[in-house]
Amino acid sequence: MLMAEGERHILMDEAAIRRALTRIAHEIVEKNKGIEDCIIVGIRTRGVHLAKRIAEKISDIEGIDAPVYDLDITKYRDDRSDDFELETAQQPGDTELNIDVKNKKIILFDDVLYTGRTIRAAMDAIMDCGRPQSIQLAVLVDRGHRELPIRPDYIGKNVPTSKQEVIQVQLSEVDLVDQVTISH
Repeated sequence: MLMAEGERHILMDEAAIRRALTRIAHEIVEKNKGIEDCIIVGIRTRGVHLAKRIAEKISDIEGIDAPVYDLDITKYRDDRSDDFELETAQQPGDTELNIDVKNKKIILFDDVLYTGRTIRAAMDAIMDCGRPQSIQLAVLVDRGHRELPIRPDYIGKNVPTSKQEVIQVQLSEVDLVDQVTISH
């Protein structure tokens, strides 16, 4: 896709996001033969809102509510300086998931999958809570360029990009609009 510097193109509008999340919800229910023993975990910030939307759609399909938790992976990231880690360790916060994941199927949700480092950090945080039966990954956008061997189980849209391009997910809960854009 050729575009001028700074130009943004809409990849997904509100309707496309809604359809993608509906499809992902059906895929989650089908793959797991329901949602028994499933826990939906959203990575802050936009992954949390997407996880809540998925849970609502699953509730519409199955007639029961799936538990939803939010996860702050800040202290698990590997791209922070030593000074940042020291400051973070000294500050209280709710970076811990604090749930029993033993024998649970974790459905981990994020907005964009890029290098895989955010997902690795999230998996570390989950494993600190115990040993789940499985961790499944759902993303709204997969843009490629993995640095780690991580592959999503559920994808809203696959968007091959160059490393110079930027994918931005905007959600009404945070940004007052639902859309996914790409810019160079």
